[in-house]
Amino acid sequence: MLNIQENVPLSKFTTFRIGGPAKFFVVVSNEAELLEALKYAENQGLDFFVMGGGSNVLVSDQGFNGLVIKLSNAEFLIDGLSVEAGAGVPLAKLVRETGAKGLAGVEWAAGIPGTVGGAVRGNAGAFSRTTGESVKSVRVYDVAEKKVEDYSASDCAFGYRDSHFKHDKKLIILSVKFEFTLGSQEELEQKSREIIQKRVSIHPHGMGSAGSFFMNPTVENQELIQEFENQKQTKARGNKLPAGWVIEYAGLKGKKMGGAIISETHGDFILNTGGATASDVIMLESFVKQQVRDRFGVQLQREVEYIGF
Repeated sequence: MLNIQENVPLSKFTTFRIGGPAKFFVVVSNEAELLEALKYAENQGLDFFVMGGGSNVLVSDQGFNGLVIKLSNAEFLIDGLSVEAGAGVPLAKLVRETGAKGLAGVEWAAGIPGTVGGAVRGNAGAFSRTTGESVKSVRVYDVAEKKVEDYSASDCAFGYRDSHFKHDKKLIILSVKFEFTLGSQEELEQKSREIIQKRVSIHPHGMGSAGSFFMNPTVENQELIQEFENQKQTKARGNKLPAGWVIEYAGLKGKKMGGAIISETHGDFILNTGGATASDVIMLESFVKQQVRDRFGVQLQREVEYIGF
């Protein structure tokens, strides 16, 4: 029997620590419970939203007028070079367990919050690596067709912070099969430690945030590209510039609206200084976009998903 709760504050379940209540809220730990929750939403005429680790989202101050389903299915199986992980498995566990077995492929994700399902849906990446590179297949539930389907890696249409699942709302990721290569346990675990240390040194911590807020933009402004390359002594990749650098170069670090502020440490992080509202974040986002567009002719796109708006 599902434990469906009412008027649950979603700020407790997001890394931003922002958001009003879900009209209904339930935690599901397996496929059968998920189907039961979806049936409940259908019978009650409710919209639903499937939540993973709560990162990379901004929930409305009014909350979500429907059923929020928190996916906590944590099945995890290693078989040789293959790994099958439930969508609710924390990304940190995937990194830790594969590293301990000497399986190389996701060590770059050390320190990234969220779940396997969320990482696949948004094709999370860092240091020129992406989740999709290691995906063999994805098992999904098609809400419209009411059936389970398997998508091959090529069917997933992985792109920069993008996948087929990000655009087809009727598909819910259930589990993911990964294929890794054999590496050195010692080297992989050392690499993970180094990456976590690097993240701690350059990423803000201690305040709520959704993670990287904007996607790295493709830039046509050659003067801006040249300035970046001169400052960083590195070439721009495919005319893409780090959003954090663009925001910093625009002089926007430390810009604050209400309880939301652009991090002084990393320009691509909007932080909740305590008591920030979703409205504060949206106003700050709009201001940053306008400033960057007016100064450089660059249109920033957010990476964070809005819920309940």
